[in-house]
Amino acid sequence: MIQLTRINQTPIVLNSDLIEHVEVTPDTVVTLTGGQKFLVLESPQEVIARVIAFRRSILAEASLLEPTSGVAGDGGERGKAAR
Repeated sequence: MIQLTRINQTPIVLNSDLIEHVEVTPDTVVTLTGGQKFLVLESPQEVIARVIAFRRSILAEASLLEPTSGVAGDGGERGKAAR
């Protein structure tokens, strides 16, 4: 999720996975896959930067998780705790 600012100064949080495209008309218009359109104060470059930062944060968080053995059905550490 990324936070943007509507033209009327109201914050809005959008699911960045649902952004279909961003255009300048001259305002920045963010169109979601469902067809909803939002006029925002941020430039297209800023919207892109926020999406990239959000996705990087997800990857960074995922890299902190314990690696699994990769063997299906071995139970891993969670399986040992459940026994």
